Amino acid sequence: MKAIVTIQHPAHVHFYRHVIDELEARGHEVFVFARENDLAVPLLNAYGIPHEVLTGPQDSLSELAKVQLAYELRLLRRARKIDPDVMTAIGGVAVSHVAPLVGARSVVFVDNEGTTSHRITTPFAHVVATPRNYDEDYGANHVRYDGFHELAYLHPDSFEPNPDALVAHGVDPDATYFVLRFRRWDALHDVGEGGLSLEGKRRLVSMLSEYGDVYITSTDPLPSDLETYQLPVAPTLIHDLLYFADCYAGDSATMATESALLGTPTVRIQSFAARETDMTNFVELEETYDLLRSTPDEEKGLDLVREIVQDPETRTRWRARRERLFEDKIDVAAYVTELLCEQGGAAVETVEQRAVSAD
Repeated sequence: MKAIVTIQHPAHVHFYRHVIDELEARGHEVFVFARENDLAVPLLNAYGIPHEVLTGPQDSLSELAKVQLAYELRLLRRARKIDPDVMTAIGGVAVSHVAPLVGARSVVFVDNEGTTSHRITTPFAHVVATPRNYDEDYGANHVRYDGFHELAYLHPDSFEPNPDALVAHGVDPDATYFVLRFRRWDALHDVGEGGLSLEGKRRLVSMLSEYGDVYITSTDPLPSDLETYQLPVAPTLIHDLLYFADCYAGDSATMATESALLGTPTVRIQSFAARETDMTNFVELEETYDLLRSTPDEEKGLDLVREIVQDPETRTRWRARRERLFEDKIDVAAYVTELLCEQGGAAVETVEQRAVSAD
């Protein structure tokens, strides 16, 4: 089987890296294509995943359509040469458009409801895979699984925290420290949305600095007074850092989910949380497992963080809740691997059937 994987975000690297390893271990060929990203491409390099960068990043939302078109055209050219059996991505706009043109099956993973880009993706995808409680329904090609995307790399079968690696980078895993994530708001689904203000970021850092060390990871450029708090570890160790942290806070949805699944007290502060019906993964993490706090209100978010760090029993309670979650959820990497093999096999069978018919 030949499989194409496309990467648009650092979390996509984590999502697919164990899947890629397993597919290659089974003798399949995997081709990875990426869009330039300040973290995604360095992560691919750090994990030693061969890849090809098809386009650079867009500098603004106005450039997004032009960059997307260039990305899809280049992906189409490469896919025609490779002749894949299956193509897969998270989000999957390009994959869903290109796969039918090259006779491949497309498998698209989504977990964010209400996103405009789904309208130009899901009708063309052969399979749309979502977590079980995902709110939207995509019809006959929609499959559901008992998990979160992030469990493709944070399930206990895939992830074991490494305190020694943190110590080697000058971080004491037993010390009190906090991880903050600030992101740029320049994606297609970010139109009209936003996260923490610069003043809010400064207040958050100032408050947490009274209790312990503060580490910031940010795709949004930091002012000089916050640069000294930048992440002290390699991007490949971010989940080890999150696991031992006393609290995570920020306006990144992905890292909020990762932190919650690691059993770290988590506060998500972004405008998406203001929706009357928030995305189901956040609702489930908060209401079913009590592993997350979400709010669109910056002031309330700061209060939630303060409440967490002032309670010495918070981490113990969060870890117990995490164990309950894993009683209900699957190893998503194993599920993704089997689904791609199944769909790739179906594509091969279809090609063989056409050849027999032609004879």
